[in-house]
Amino acid sequence: MKGIILAGGKGTRLYPNTIVVSKQLLPIYDKPLIYYPLSVLLLANIRDILIISTPEDTPNYQRLLGDGSRIGIHIEYAIQDCPKGLADAFIIGANFIGNDSVCLVLGDNVFYGQHFSGILQQARKQAEIGGASIFGYPVKNPREFGVVEFDSNNKVLSIEEKPENPKSNYAVPGLYFYDNDVVEIAKNVKPSARGEIEITSVNNVYLKNSKLDVVLMGRGMAWLDTGSPKGMHKAGSFVKTVQEMQGFYISCIEEIAWRRGFISTEQLHEIGENLKMTDYGKYILSLREE
Repeated sequence: MKGIILAGGKGTRLYPNTIVVSKQLLPIYDKPLIYYPLSVLLLANIRDILIISTPEDTPNYQRLLGDGSRIGIHIEYAIQDCPKGLADAFIIGANFIGNDSVCLVLGDNVFYGQHFSGILQQARKQAEIGGASIFGYPVKNPREFGVVEFDSNNKVLSIEEKPENPKSNYAVPGLYFYDNDVVEIAKNVKPSARGEIEITSVNNVYLKNSKLDVVLMGRGMAWLDTGSPKGMHKAGSFVKTVQEMQGFYISCIEEIAWRRGFISTEQLHEIGENLKMTDYGKYILSLREE
């Protein structure tokens, strides 16, 4: 399975912070925002990753992450000249995806939960068998998201994009698993009224073909919105609190790569040595003691 992180856009809701830097390069407490979606792909054992961003911001991602070999993965980059909708990622990434299944995660999404790895493995397996897996997360403001409607047996009836009258309080987070059909489906989606290739349109094709699985995220899972200064602050405070209380780091990509066997203990130690002047580096070095 291939992985795509969509990290484009202008981040206008975060101006002036994002006038000269991509939103996904801003810090969520002690690490860049893009570390969080990248960690999702690593937790799903996805090592072949494409980052899609703007012409201006892509060089900064390349300086930050390189080709991924530092943590035992492979990263490529692609340009999205202007925002055309989330499903445009599959058109831009068609050659990268090839004949594989694919996971798309939005670059500004932060997830946290004790059983998250198991949820990801379940979704990946479903997509590799054939079809699509997306998620439903309960929110107070469903009008701002794609919303899933269920019947009394939790069977999906519809998915609506930012409905005026939501039929449930389950929003669809920015994390999607698809089989290879998604490339052709995206190419044939007609742009919406706002001129974008909507991911909801792609999901509705899978729903129509009875190939859509919606995994509900309930208690014990956190999905954090980073689309506003208040959201960024809340996400940073959440990460800080969990890390200080529990003693382990959220979305430490080096640790995940090590625990997944992507890099050796010696490679982990070398990374930690290069960052040892920071608490982040000291945490990495402490892992070797295990």
